[in-house]
Amino acid sequence: MLQWRIGLFFGAASLAGAFSGLLAYGISFMSGTGGLLSWSWIFILEGLATIIVGIAAFFILVDFPATATFLTPEERSFIVFTKKYDNSSVGEEEHFEVRHLVEALTDWQVWVHMLVYMSIITNLYGITLFLPTIISTFGHSAAVSNLLTVPPYVVATIVLFIFAYWSDRTKIRFPFILAGFTCNLIGFSINISNAPSGVKYFGTFFCVTGAYAAVPGIVAWLGNNLSGQYKRGAGMAFQIGIGHFGGAFASNFYRTQDKPRFRVGHGCELMFVAIGIIATVVATLVSHRVNRGREAALERGEKNLRTPKELRAMGDRAPDFRYTL
Repeated sequence: MLQWRIGLFFGAASLAGAFSGLLAYGISFMSGTGGLLSWSWIFILEGLATIIVGIAAFFILVDFPATATFLTPEERSFIVFTKKYDNSSVGEEEHFEVRHLVEALTDWQVWVHMLVYMSIITNLYGITLFLPTIISTFGHSAAVSNLLTVPPYVVATIVLFIFAYWSDRTKIRFPFILAGFTCNLIGFSINISNAPSGVKYFGTFFCVTGAYAAVPGIVAWLGNNLSGQYKRGAGMAFQIGIGHFGGAFASNFYRTQDKPRFRVGHGCELMFVAIGIIATVVATLVSHRVNRGREAALERGEKNLRTPKELRAMGDRAPDFRYTL
């Protein structure tokens, strides 16, 4: 249920997008209250909520299942055991070594999945940052434009949870990730065209839904395919940390002089859609090929040539480890 859990976390972001639009619409009528403009009240109210939740999280969240005080000792032991032997019959290594970091940075998966993540994050930031601006070019006021951002985020949240549920149930990731990129392809293609405003607004549903619904699967995919908590932690940190440079790219895509069609912005987003689709297909094909090779190696009895300690050290390179597709 990895993608479902990530989906619950990330679904809050898409749901926040819906509430943010509603809140911005309401706050727009507060301009002048207390001698402050409406944008000042947005910073104050939304920022205050973030600070309060952040402080509360410091005391509520736990670091590891083994330290979760709301679980019984038996439940903690069961979760720790299940996690350790989830992907390997001999378990995962428990002590950090520098080689775990080196292995993460030299693993082809980390680089390819980082590219997939950066591609979807670029689309996500682009549509999130500029959705009110894009909608305003359809002839709506700033207040109404903020209000019209709500429906796309609501749909995105619903689809995100559907994708997460079925991906965990079927134990495959790539079809749902490709579905997200396909939604982006449709949405940005509609908006770069000369279609009527109503059709373009319909296209924004595809843009928002595709970007948000694909992210949990992309994160879960790499998490499934890296064995060993330290290598997994380093690899996913690299994927997410470097991948978020896509946000820096996207923040410069939509320029004022490109209104109303934003050909440069939508064109750049479509470029990253293509990169993401190619990287996803490459990751899937290579993983499938490696799995077939390991099946053959297992039939030759190569697993029996190594001790449990050696197999634990091999992690996701062990002959009995299978990549999730």
